[in-house]
Amino acid sequence: MTTLYTGISSLVTNNPELESGLLGELSDAAFIEQDGQIVWVGSANDAPDADSEVNLDGKSVVPGFVDSHAHLVFAGDRSQEFEARMSGKEYSAAGIMTTVNATRQATDEELDENIATRAIEMYRSGITTFETKSGYGLNVADELRSLRLAVQHTEDVTFMGAHVVPEEFKNDKAAYVSLVKGEMLEACAPYSRWIDVFCDQGAFDYDESKAILEAGIAHGLLPRIHANQLAQGRGVELAVELGCASADHCTHLSSKDIELLASRNTVATLLPGAEFSTRAQYPDARRLWDNGVTVALATDCNPGSSYTTSMPFCIAVAVRDMHFTPEQALWSATMGGAKALQREDVGMLAVGKAADFVILDAPSFRHIAYRPGVDLIQETVISGTSIYRSNK
Repeated sequence: MTTLYTGISSLVTNNPELESGLLGELSDAAFIEQDGQIVWVGSANDAPDADSEVNLDGKSVVPGFVDSHAHLVFAGDRSQEFEARMSGKEYSAAGIMTTVNATRQATDEELDENIATRAIEMYRSGITTFETKSGYGLNVADELRSLRLAVQHTEDVTFMGAHVVPEEFKNDKAAYVSLVKGEMLEACAPYSRWIDVFCDQGAFDYDESKAILEAGIAHGLLPRIHANQLAQGRGVELAVELGCASADHCTHLSSKDIELLASRNTVATLLPGAEFSTRAQYPDARRLWDNGVTVALATDCNPGSSYTTSMPFCIAVAVRDMHFTPEQALWSATMGGAKALQREDVGMLAVGKAADFVILDAPSFRHIAYRPGVDLIQETVISGTSIYRSNK
């Protein structure tokens, strides 16, 4: 069964083989979906016959957003902490324990429902692929159940027992590091594709992070890292040294850090929601881009420092406050995210790729940043199947 989508004012393909700019943008375009994949893309005038046709009447289409950094397995609420921050209190990693305590007390059903609710929000915002982490259990049993639940919602699941040191180990950090890279990793590795560490002030240092990531790699997990969010440190250095798929946050970068990222395949994943929610300085995305660094944008959805599932919001903030152009921001939220997850099947609308796309109630993708806060997501499609359609 083939379906022709036509009447598209602007189609973003992200196909580098098309000589139409960074986004491979086509006007008066069409494409054909079959069995969950794209089988034809081109001008509407050249479109072959299909079994059915959907005329979008001048709307635009972009690849589904790829959210390569989220923390969806949690319970509880930290709105009071947010209010305190807005009143002048600084953000620190210590607040994570509030969520840890709530998560440990929650039932499996409560945690699973929370993941599902946040996932639905993501689909409504045009996200078609997302990663999620553990990290709010911080003991073997709760990290394991977090991952067992997460893997039911996405294939990109990350073990992050090294989020912070829990209260019960506050006087013996070395023992907790040993637990994470030993018994906890043994239990959690079968349910994980990735391993992540919060390598930053108040969390884990270079040596601790390296030991944990190397243990994960030895168990067949792919490494990624939280780096340089709260302070200038060695997180980016470690990311490049170990070949991490991405270094995430990158709020405080030296010129050397940027040189290192540009020299390797490690993606710099920027998280505008975190800077927005913590009133921290925004990283200069244009500086990274101009120096040849591959950049991704992600929501960092979590209850403490970036409680948003809206990729359009993150794109708008990246354009307004991180100095990205609308083109660069959209590429980073689609192809950049795919590269951060080392996925070749998503992030692009081209022959042989997944039919994951978003129909915008707007003439072009530029309206995402141009009209911040306005719901422009008309429909979200994953593998050719509509999973969300606006009622308006």
